[in-house]
Amino acid sequence: MTLDQFRPLANRMLAPFVDVADRIGLTPNAISVIAFAIAVCAAGAFYLAGETALWYLGGALLVLASGWLDLLDGALARRQQIASTGGDLLDHVLDRYADIIIIGGLAAGIDAYALGFVAVTGVLMTSYLGTQAQAVGLDRVYGGLLGRADRLVLVGVVAAITAMIPLPIVGLTLVGWLLVFFAVVGHFTALQRFYGAMGALG
Repeated sequence: MTLDQFRPLANRMLAPFVDVADRIGLTPNAISVIAFAIAVCAAGAFYLAGETALWYLGGALLVLASGWLDLLDGALARRQQIASTGGDLLDHVLDRYADIIIIGGLAAGIDAYALGFVAVTGVLMTSYLGTQAQAVGLDRVYGGLLGRADRLVLVGVVAAITAMIPLPIVGLTLVGWLLVFFAVVGHFTALQRFYGAMGALG
């Protein structure tokens, strides 16, 4: 199951935020950049959490804020009727960099760089297969076990819990186990999307 299937509900919940953003003159591209900047701050908090676990709580809030803004930029573009391929490209590029930086921050905070590498490649391949399907003439793919919305929510929830329970469980903190999960399920989701796209191509 993936939270991406609830995009229509999220879009309805975004309506008041879209109204405010439109009223104060924000553009979708500006919101994309702000969301990325917040993701960078979240990664910094996760890195600092290696010394003081309470930083995880700040990082969790920042990740969830970044994810919410990532939904807002598209909704605002539709409201202002200025959706463009350039804006879509910017959004996707910043999303991928945000994914790398957030997971890098989590891995650096627990000094688990190799695990972080495997986790981030799983995440990137999931996203790549989602958009590559569109590049070969299919619809953009959001399916599979682990979409971006799922990842951001998991990061936020696990980081918040780790702030309160920073002790290791079978050798890893909850953040470490989250990276293991991203590594395994991320690559599995990428393969799901690959075989689904190959099947659709016939």
